[in-house]
Amino acid sequence: MRQTLLIILLLFIINSGNTQVVTNLTQSEKIKTGVKSFQHGERLKFRIHYGFFNAGYATLNLEHPKKQEQSLYHAVGEGWTVGAASLFFKVQDRYESYFTKDEDKVKPIRFIRRVNEGGYIIRRNMHFNYKTNSVIIDDLEKNTQQEISIGDVQDMLSAFYYLRNLDLNKIKIGDEIAIDLFFDSEMYPFKLKFLKNEIIKTKFGEIKTWKIRPIVQKGRVFEENESLTIWITDDDNKIPIRIKAALAVGSLKADLVEFKDLVSPFIFI
Repeated sequence: MRQTLLIILLLFIINSGNTQVVTNLTQSEKIKTGVKSFQHGERLKFRIHYGFFNAGYATLNLEHPKKQEQSLYHAVGEGWTVGAASLFFKVQDRYESYFTKDEDKVKPIRFIRRVNEGGYIIRRNMHFNYKTNSVIIDDLEKNTQQEISIGDVQDMLSAFYYLRNLDLNKIKIGDEIAIDLFFDSEMYPFKLKFLKNEIIKTKFGEIKTWKIRPIVQKGRVFEENESLTIWITDDDNKIPIRIKAALAVGSLKADLVEFKDLVSPFIFI
């Protein structure tokens, strides 16, 4: 199950294949942002269950930038296994993204990936160059470098904040939002479908949510093309509260257990 623990939690599934991208929103409606949904210091922590077992945790932090990088956001995502899960398959993942504070658009500038999953190690740095519309990938394990042409893309972490920053006031049931992710030297189309509004019970109380579904590729990890379901808060924060996935073997569930420094008050029913 390489890469599933944190990637599922970050909403960005690299197995989306060549799914046709269709959206009911125009480009001008989609790119309506303003950096209103997150701020420095925000922290989200999730508990991940595999079946009945507590399998691990994942965190997403928007750290305060260093003095020389005040013009950027610095996001850090970490995921790790605990207990019996660590005995069978130990995971210690860390992802970092530096992206713009531009009020018109979230754009990735630098992406750092450090993965150790059962001895499978990845150490890569990506640098985005918008003058040449390319990305330079430094593979520190293989000691190689390559440059690849890109279009309008997001990295795994910047995509999370990009999607949260979209104006969802015009979203209706059945609408879809699509973006392109750049991951592991390739671009992957990623699509989210809005299913319905739903009130769910959580450790914090009852919360009004949007129930959404990414379209993923059947076979490698997931049971079916629509095996992943995500509930995000129907408020200005738009943070994931619960994630469920039917895997090829078993099921995975992630719940938000801690949060700090949200840009807007957390709304309970």
